[in-house]
Amino acid sequence: MKTLVVGLGNPILGDYGVGWKIAEEVKKQLPQDSAVDVVCLSLGGVGLMEHLINYQRAILVDAFPWSESETSGSILIMKLSDLPHYTAFHTPGTHDTPLQNALEAGRAMGASLPEIVDVVGIATHRIQDFSEQLSPPVAEAVSFAARIVVDLLKQPPQPNIDGRDTNKPQNPR
Repeated sequence: MKTLVVGLGNPILGDYGVGWKIAEEVKKQLPQDSAVDVVCLSLGGVGLMEHLINYQRAILVDAFPWSESETSGSILIMKLSDLPHYTAFHTPGTHDTPLQNALEAGRAMGASLPEIVDVVGIATHRIQDFSEQLSPPVAEAVSFAARIVVDLLKQPPQPNIDGRDTNKPQNPR
């Protein structure tokens, strides 16, 4: 199964760069001859959808800005279909389309896109500070989150009858 791991975020915005750090760690842990591609991107919606073309499975790794009640550094594992369709909280356009909508549009136009999209999210609070450093609790989560991604890659995905993945969200912490 052709698989893509995508580290999302921006490496110069503090904890918002955690997806890149985890993707880099995953890449180090994969064998040289691995059939898994690993990339770091700073985009979403239609732009991200275009990178997923011709993959059967994708694992997205990203910072999740949570409320103050959520513990920074917590790791959440879920399916893209379980997430709300986020936009930048204004009228959605092609540059601001949620990934779920972009995938639907891409499929409608005949693009070969993954039916199985896992999301590994790291709860963060510090996403708008200019810094290449992660906060201590988020930095501590990087190696554990990378192991989770590698473990997900070893497990066969569990699609339901129509091919869409039905695994439920988990929180390993």
